[in-house]
Amino acid sequence: MTQDKSVTQKSPRLPPWIRIRYGGRGIQEKVNQLLVDSDLHTVCQGAQCPNQHECFSRGVATFMILGDVCTRDCRFCAVTTGIPPGVDPDEPRRVAGAAAKLKLHHVVVTSVTRDDLPDGGAAHFAATIQALRQALPTATVEVLTPDFKGVKKDMDVVLGAAPDVFNHNLETVRRLQKRIRPAADYERSLGVLAYAAKSAILNQKFQIRTKSGLMVGLGETDDEIIEAMGDLRAVGVELLTIGQYLAPSGNHAPVERYVPPAQFEEYARRGTVMGFRNVASGPLVRSSYMAERQFYGPDGEPKPSGGA
Repeated sequence: MTQDKSVTQKSPRLPPWIRIRYGGRGIQEKVNQLLVDSDLHTVCQGAQCPNQHECFSRGVATFMILGDVCTRDCRFCAVTTGIPPGVDPDEPRRVAGAAAKLKLHHVVVTSVTRDDLPDGGAAHFAATIQALRQALPTATVEVLTPDFKGVKKDMDVVLGAAPDVFNHNLETVRRLQKRIRPAADYERSLGVLAYAAKSAILNQKFQIRTKSGLMVGLGETDDEIIEAMGDLRAVGVELLTIGQYLAPSGNHAPVERYVPPAQFEEYARRGTVMGFRNVASGPLVRSSYMAERQFYGPDGEPKPSGGA
């Protein structure tokens, strides 16, 4: 059963610097058909990402595993809330097959939150990573995970599958967490990222980059965003995305402000000073938008540790 996010509220009019980009329809239609034929979901569609037309036209998609129904009811998210169906054990194979057909060099996999599962879906994430390694041995894999309720043994399952990037979004500032993410927790999310960063340092067999994302426009101040950035850097996060929140409907949290491009540039500048390897900051930046550009340097190789 789908749940209403809130009472209907109006957001201010879109400013001139926010324009949805559309790409060529030919490739976009092929990506759409591949997803339908493979019976797969994407966060691009499920979360109503403003970049989906552009990304699909480039032959890129972010796969959303574990179904398209979430057990949580975050005030910013367009994904359906309710009782999810059972886990499809063949889904990892289909994800890998679709990624291979798209010839992806950097594959991003996310999921709905599955608090109904004993491990939160950790084993399914690991199986998907393993399937991708077999189908695309030279590709890098980035996972954007839920918080697994902070259970370390479940995080170990995902980290043990050795994704190249472990991403978990903090989403918003400390003061707004309970209103925007009622089933989540600021400190728990920081703990997940800290554990991932520490695990990456201790494991000598592979290197995992840690990543997180923030939205602006939910009622926070710029000082609170800078504080959240500092908290993320303090727990070892290396890659960061910052984008403008756009309300999916009148039943979601309203947009409180539209942040101008110059302020996004300032966030990126401050992030570089803090020591982030890369900060992707802009009105239409999303967690997986141009993810390969954050991971790869201008020469096509992974960015070395310590770079900005």
